[in-house]
Amino acid sequence: MTTNTATATAQNTVDVLVGIFRDVLRLPELTPDTDFYEAGGDSLTAFQITGRLQEILGADVPVSLVFAYPTPRELAEVVDADYGTA
Repeated sequence: MTTNTATATAQNTVDVLVGIFRDVLRLPELTPDTDFYEAGGDSLTAFQITGRLQEILGADVPVSLVFAYPTPRELAEVVDADYGTA
C-alpha cells in the first residue's frame, strides 16, 4: 500500500465515522475533531456508534474505544490499525 493509498483509506474511515457520529448524535455540523463527550454523547450513543461500525466492518468493536478515542479522527486511527478500514 502506498502512502497516498494509506492516507486515502484512513480518510475514508474518518468520513464513515463522521457520518455515523452525525447520525447518532444528530449533529449535522459535527467535524472529524468534534469530541464525543462535548457533543452530548453517552453510553447509549456509544453503543449505537459501535453497532453501526460493526455492521460495516463485520468485526466486534468494543464500545470502550469510543470512550478512549472520542473524536472520529482518533477512533478512525485505531479502527484502521486494529480492524482494517471501514
